[in-house]
Amino acid sequence: MAKKKKQAQVDNNSTLATNRRARHDYKILDTLECGMVLVGTEIKSLREGKISLVDSFATIDDGELYIRNLHIPEYSNGSWTNHSPKRTRKLLAHRREIDKLMGQVRDGNKTLIPLRVYLKDGRAKCEVGLAQGKQDYDKRESIKRRDQDREITRELGRRIKGINA
Repeated sequence: MAKKKKQAQVDNNSTLATNRRARHDYKILDTLECGMVLVGTEIKSLREGKISLVDSFATIDDGELYIRNLHIPEYSNGSWTNHSPKRTRKLLAHRREIDKLMGQVRDGNKTLIPLRVYLKDGRAKCEVGLAQGKQDYDKRESIKRRDQDREITRELGRRIKGINA
């Protein structure tokens, strides 16, 4: 009898959505991986890749971590059991991590921003970042620095290839 080969597993760490705007508008000081409490139709809709992190943020209420304004549209094959798209969802983290974040948010002008939502071993995870808002001149400075780095790598590539331009 021949043994059956295991089927190739699907990518275990597939990113479903990223908040690219957050890295432009905020300076990310620290990140934290949290689990998400979801209902059945939400996870099915997530697996279809339908999610939007625009205007979403995280809060700490009564010692619990929640994500607000995270838009997960209703599941297309769902029935009366469908969820509301923008409901408040609970995030799962250790007590000392939540306490640490609570102290940092309370101390200064920092906020909690979801950076990306992904699947890890079949479970939905959310990467939350402790962020501090950037001023307009900080945004211009980071754009300028990114352009300079791009030019440097371009020039180094030309020199390696022997192109005189």
